[in-house]
Formats: sequence, structure tokens, C-alpha cells
Amino acid sequence: MTEILTITGNVATVPEQRTLPGGATVTSFRLAAAHRRFDKNTGGWIDQYTNWYQVSAFRGLGEHALASLHQGDRVIVVGRMHLRAWENGTRSGTSADIEADAIGHDLLFGTTVFTRTARRDGAAAPREAAESDGSPAAASAPPAGARDADGWAIPATDELVGAAAAADADTPF
Repeated sequence: MTEILTITGNVATVPEQRTLPGGATVTSFRLAAAHRRFDKNTGGWIDQYTNWYQVSAFRGLGEHALASLHQGDRVIVVGRMHLRAWENGTRSGTSADIEADAIGHDLLFGTTVFTRTARRDGAAAPREAAESDGSPAAASAPPAGARDADGWAIPATDELVGAAAAADADTPF
């Protein structure tokens, strides 16, 4: 059984990348998830305790995490937790390791800019392929980052098609 969990916290260490013997890359960093509560007596927030996690992101996710995350960033991590016992001769303990499936900045605390990257196999991402084929749909597609009069992002044509298909699908319940 696999437990998927979502944790918000601060990147506590500078993300580091290493290459595994099989050639895959992994980016790792420590995540500090502080728990706070409101104290009625003082009228303010107080820190109760902090849980520490070792987060590992593999391959493309790890490469993007290395380029995007900095020490101190507030992030949301979704992944699978593994508890690991360790010993170093004089001390022993248990470590909570998370193998990340997704990582993103916590937008409650700031803004971020998303940049789509090309796929590893060299093929263009769906938007770039549609823009380069000269089709009428590509010509009518809004430019990347386009915004309407109210400042909201305009979805790409392929996103509109996907949303329409999802609306036509039967609900699972």
C-alpha cells in the first residue's frame, strides 16, 4: 500500500543534484514543515513544532526543481513517504523521506512564472507543434502568456479542446 501525501513547507537547504549509477538524476533538499497555532492569551501565532523531511525528485522533475527552487521558498510537495532508520556509529534515528511526484510554489506567499520546456525525446510540446504546422487552429491560437482585458490568462487551444472533451465525458459517480 502506498500513502500519497501533500505537505507545505519551506525549502530548508540548497537543492542538490546527483547522478545515480544507472544515469538517472535526482535532486534532493530538506523541507521544514512548521506547525503553528493561534494563542488566545497573547493574541498571536506561536510555533508548536517543525517536522523535517528529505525530499527527492527524480529525472525531469528533479531537473526542474533544481532550476526553480531556492532555499527559503515556500512550496507544496506531493509524493510518497518512506520512513528510514539510520545509524552513524554513535547516533541513530528515523528519517522521513519523500519521493516527490509533484512540487510547486505555494502561491499564498508569492507569485511565480511557469515556463514550459520541450519534451526530452526532442518532439515539440503540443502547443509548439500546433503553432508550427500552419493549421488554422494554430493561427487562431493566442500567443503564450496572452491575457484578457481583466488580466486573466487565456487558455491555449489544446487546453480548450481538452476541457470540452472532459465536459462531454460521463462522470465516474
